[in-house]
Amino acid sequence: MAASASRRQIHFNPSARTWTAPPSTTGGSAFKFHRKLPDYQPTRFVSLDGVAKEIGIRSVFLKDESSRFGLPSFKILGASWGTFRALARELDLPLDADVAAMKQALIAQPITLYAATDGNHGRAVARMAAILSMPAEIHVPAHMDPGTIDLIRAESATVVVSTGNYDAAVADAQSAAQQNRGILIQDFAFRNYEEIPKWIIEGYQTMLSEIDDELGDARADLVIAPVGVGSFAHSVVSHYKSKDGPVSVLTVEPDTAACLWKSLRRGEVQAEKTTYSIMAGLDCGTVSSISWPILQSGVDASLTISDYEAHVAALFLKSLGVSAGPCRSAPLAALRRLNASDKAQLGLDHNSVVVLLCTEGARQYSVPLDVSIDDAVSLTKNLVQINSANPALGSVPGPGETDIARYIAAWLEYRDIETHWIEPTKGRPSVVGVVRGSGGGKSLMLNGHIDTVTLIGYDGDRLNGEITEGKLYGRGSADMKGGVAAALIALANAKRLNLRGDVIFTGVADEEAGSIGTEQILRAGWRADAAIVTEPTDLNVVHAHKGFVWLEVNIFGLAAHGSRADLGIDAISKAGYFLVELDRYAQRLLRSTSNDSEVVGPPSIHASVIKGGEETSSYPALCKIMLERRTVPGETSETVKAEMQDLLEKVSRDVPDFRFNLRVTFERSPFSISPDDPFVSLVGDAISESLGKEPVFRGEPYWTDCSLLADAGISALIWGPRGEGLHAKEEWVDVDSVKQVAEVLTNVAGRYCK
Repeated sequence: MAASASRRQIHFNPSARTWTAPPSTTGGSAFKFHRKLPDYQPTRFVSLDGVAKEIGIRSVFLKDESSRFGLPSFKILGASWGTFRALARELDLPLDADVAAMKQALIAQPITLYAATDGNHGRAVARMAAILSMPAEIHVPAHMDPGTIDLIRAESATVVVSTGNYDAAVADAQSAAQQNRGILIQDFAFRNYEEIPKWIIEGYQTMLSEIDDELGDARADLVIAPVGVGSFAHSVVSHYKSKDGPVSVLTVEPDTAACLWKSLRRGEVQAEKTTYSIMAGLDCGTVSSISWPILQSGVDASLTISDYEAHVAALFLKSLGVSAGPCRSAPLAALRRLNASDKAQLGLDHNSVVVLLCTEGARQYSVPLDVSIDDAVSLTKNLVQINSANPALGSVPGPGETDIARYIAAWLEYRDIETHWIEPTKGRPSVVGVVRGSGGGKSLMLNGHIDTVTLIGYDGDRLNGEITEGKLYGRGSADMKGGVAAALIALANAKRLNLRGDVIFTGVADEEAGSIGTEQILRAGWRADAAIVTEPTDLNVVHAHKGFVWLEVNIFGLAAHGSRADLGIDAISKAGYFLVELDRYAQRLLRSTSNDSEVVGPPSIHASVIKGGEETSSYPALCKIMLERRTVPGETSETVKAEMQDLLEKVSRDVPDFRFNLRVTFERSPFSISPDDPFVSLVGDAISESLGKEPVFRGEPYWTDCSLLADAGISALIWGPRGEGLHAKEEWVDVDSVKQVAEVLTNVAGRYCK
């Protein structure tokens, strides 16, 4: 697996080499406590000789935390010691009290434990509560895997699912503990909550003391630790930076949850918005307040890895007979990421010893796709393999955009591109990626929708992305994952262009239905001076297209028994007079001409849905007709409604007892920009240079999100690859045209945002 040349860099801190941690004040109390617990034994310490040979060092050891006190994680070390210390203080017990004495004290003074978790910490708190025969309430993020929730419940704990992420679950757990006078056992420190997290950090020292014993006379040169909120890494730095002789510490996080890496680069802690990672235990957005000073001073290097790299490392460990989940495999993935220069900066050579702190056992997870790919065609293939069918379409609703948005966010974060997750409508996310300019230049938006129409009715493999004779097949290949892939590649290329203006990618939800995605990114404040929507256009420039207005016409009758013609008024029959006039009006529209209609075609109208009546034996009181009016530039919903009002009033004058009402239910504006516009001309020149011929400028009868961008004051056009079979039983995109689009978009960004 070749790494992308544009991937996020490793952060190095040379001053950490000589930094010394404050001396420990615990005197090994946690280690003594753990050794007195039932079933205590040191976890495995595994030598990975093949990895050492691959890396070019003497030894690689893996600390195997796949089974610690019967749980598949090291977290019980911190949770048990933190819980014991907190309860000992609350119950006024000495630190040498045993579990039996604590259980007895809890009978007289019942207490509930509270915690928030991405998985293992909460389960460990629940296990400690079960050992002490006391209740526990564990708060989990909204995206928590149901299987993980079941494991926590199996420890006899109550599980409360938050509406937000991990940080929201922490806030919920804290609030519940305060309201119910319980004790919050959290490994994350924040204002006025630092003592218990310190005790949890002390508890992790047991693992590190075991490693010292297992190494014997040998000494570690580099220790690699995974990072969530930073408490475990705090313990690692404190332990190894208090020893004689330099021991380097390398931390590893998910690309999509790089709270420590970003804080180190920035020089201060800020809450980060994370996106999904299979490394659930590391999916945290804020570094613990008590850990930050230690980590800032004592971490020698910090890097991030993709879910795919963690998955590959897990498979490798499995091949060696080592049970490993993605969090546990992260240190190995980090080690394998180091190049010769990185190893030299960390002081590694052929005599070096590396210790991997692998913190959890194997668990189920969704196999991720590779995000390291840098070519537009391979990226298109990956996007096609993700089912993103719109849930508002088809007889069987699609899954929506969540999975593809997660992949795109991970692809962006892998390259350290600023990423924003926009999800006002739950389950319908859009993703924004931004390459910031130095200032003073024009900004460019590359817009594409990430949803597709239904998979139902597609012939063959809908999600394979197979390439045959220069065509990549699959639902959404042309409409419009090829265009999205080309835009992403251009965005990544923009990082190397040293531009003054921003380049913005917007991967939006729901274009195939209500276009809420582009509306929501605009509502969130995202703007640019110009935009290209990369819908498939056969490499022609679309500078105009139609809009539409949906109208509802209610025609009223009078309900009566079918035998009472003297009383009843038939709403359906009355509607017939209107439909005749509507057909005449539709024919007039098709014969109309204007400069705009010559570009996009004439306006049109049709009756889409008609409903009326309740039963055969009654006169219908209502006939409802839904209309779609396709509009050309210059027309608005107001002008369309006025025309329909005039038509209905004419029928009312001519037909006795004809009564109606009319309303607009939905509208989208037509779009038009002059081919002589400076931005359009710039794009045209870039296309000409790439293709060796002048592009065709044309209008289209359909509607796209380009209209919403234009309505927001953005100079916009549509240009994208060749393809066929949009919404049809077989769909494909021309692979050479996808490459050409990526190249031209890069050139446009270089010229427009310079």
